[in-house]
Amino acid sequence: MSGKKAKKKPVAILHKGEKTYAGLRDTSSSFQQWAPLAIILITALLYCNALRNGFTSFDDDFYIVKNPYLRDFSWHGIGAIFSSYYQSNYHPLTTLTYLFEFHFFGLNPLPYHLLNVIMHLLNTWLVFKCCEKLSGKGTTGLIVATLFAIHPMHVESVAWISERKDVLYAAFYLWSFFSYLEYLEAGMPKKKYTWTLVLFILSLLSKSAAVTLPLLLIATDVYKGRGINKKTIAEKIPFLFLSLVFGIINVFAQKAGGPVNILFSYYGTINGIFLFTSGIALYLIRFLVPFSLSAMHYFPYIHSTGLPMAYYFSLPFLLVISWFLMRLKKDDPMRKEILFGVAFFLIAISVMLQIISVGSALTAERYTYVPYVGLFYIVGQWITNIVAKKQYTQTIIVLVSLVLLIYAVQTFNRIGVWKDDEVLLTDVIDKNQEILDVDYIYLLRGDARINDHELKGALDDFTVAVGMDPGFAFAGSAYFGRAHVYDELGDAKAAMADYNATISRQPKIAEAYNGRGWLYFREGDVKSAIRDYNTALSLKPDFAEALNNRGWAYNNTGDLKSAMQDYNKAILLFPAFERPYYNRAGIKAASGDFSGAIDDYNYLLELHPDDNMAYYYRGLARLSMKNTPGACEDWKKSADLGNTKAGEMIQQYCR
Repeated sequence: MSGKKAKKKPVAILHKGEKTYAGLRDTSSSFQQWAPLAIILITALLYCNALRNGFTSFDDDFYIVKNPYLRDFSWHGIGAIFSSYYQSNYHPLTTLTYLFEFHFFGLNPLPYHLLNVIMHLLNTWLVFKCCEKLSGKGTTGLIVATLFAIHPMHVESVAWISERKDVLYAAFYLWSFFSYLEYLEAGMPKKKYTWTLVLFILSLLSKSAAVTLPLLLIATDVYKGRGINKKTIAEKIPFLFLSLVFGIINVFAQKAGGPVNILFSYYGTINGIFLFTSGIALYLIRFLVPFSLSAMHYFPYIHSTGLPMAYYFSLPFLLVISWFLMRLKKDDPMRKEILFGVAFFLIAISVMLQIISVGSALTAERYTYVPYVGLFYIVGQWITNIVAKKQYTQTIIVLVSLVLLIYAVQTFNRIGVWKDDEVLLTDVIDKNQEILDVDYIYLLRGDARINDHELKGALDDFTVAVGMDPGFAFAGSAYFGRAHVYDELGDAKAAMADYNATISRQPKIAEAYNGRGWLYFREGDVKSAIRDYNTALSLKPDFAEALNNRGWAYNNTGDLKSAMQDYNKAILLFPAFERPYYNRAGIKAASGDFSGAIDDYNYLLELHPDDNMAYYYRGLARLSMKNTPGACEDWKKSADLGNTKAGEMIQQYCR
């Protein structure tokens, strides 16, 4: 035996539970603990910017502000969430999270954004754990988790409240995937298998995109050397069955929202193929160079010469990549990693490639949230292998650090774009000037500017929307928005012309009849006003505002009974609607029912304790009941809140 001391060799084979960093066994447990936590902390600081954001008119209004399923916090309400489609989707677990937030926090956007950020941090941790266990290398897990955490293409899934379904389904999807890896490592115990299946069901209940998990598990079997055989396929049958069931549910949900467009039926077979390949190509390019980020990436318009040339280059681009993949040598250490990473990406993104088009967007940044993990995995394994060989280590560290810094800055700025409608919609318009469908974005921004009392800006937006394409699908809505602005600005003639234009283009917009009815009423044409209110209510029977307005018209004709019926129904439909309470209280007081009037004013003050007019009118009712001290108390509160009339009543009755 030689007396020479044997040299220590790098660890080449990992045993169960072992991890390596930079390709070597790491003995520092503290490094293993703080490195992923540092990534999560940096990500949290980066996404703190999202906590200042509000709601947007990109689905937040439907999923949160106007969602009827969030108004019933009961077992019955929860049952309705799980047994119904909403907005052409079925994701009851996601809606359930909104239900709890709305119940406890109302329309304060902070808790909604906070939970999205927390879910993203959790997903970052899960990505780290999955990739660490999948590769057996801690460095790979750290690189993949870092890229996942700060990549600019992932901002949309986190900073957009309505994309809660993305971060929620991803959490259960990744957790189920991690559980499956543990299942393989532990010798395939039934408990681990069952837990993997349960997590998969929770992911499906969060977003239908989770249906791809069974195929990913099969790809993982191949990657881990199990292969595809009767046993591994039988093992996936419950997963595949659930994917089929939820896939069918999602198809019915989409059809419930209206007809869906098959890509090839609209664009033709040839153009459809190039649009399909361009979607994949754009995701691959933006993976490396996340450019021209926007909340909308529209389908292109076909001109006389066909699609824009860039779309035709996508097929040869993908063919070159495919050729490269086929040319990989069997002994190439990265061959297996690359093929698995690409398979992960294609499997996870397959259901989002818009073969069945459910909107006007060809690609969407949010669709990359889980699929990019596969591409990140390739990068992580590649860097880990290079560093383990101690080749170009400093160069790699510098380049990776530079890329991560650029991504972080871009992500921070992109989070700010989701601040509110004004910023977000302006960004969409700026990024899509050549797309005709952007007229709808002008319409949305006009609505947002009305809510912000920026009437001049709203008028400009509605005028642009109408002028771009007077025949576009939402032209009636643009005319209606402009009519509303003209009405607010006091231009009754222009408002009437636009209400008429709205009705001629889209005769089923109930709000247009209600708006025109109010103009007729103000001009003294009560008969025409009532006729328009009747039409509005025939189109929308639960239209509380039209009921209140018709009640006011009946009141002016002396038909107090019909007026009271409309006020009562408006209140029943919309208990927080103030105007019918005022109007009903006025009729009660005029008929001598001062106690009933006071009840209405009391409820108004429960809704808004600083309502000086409710105090003022309650004071009048109390005076009529000879409760002068109570009346004076109300008028004093009203005066303190700025009501000058209340001061006059105090001078007259409260000396």
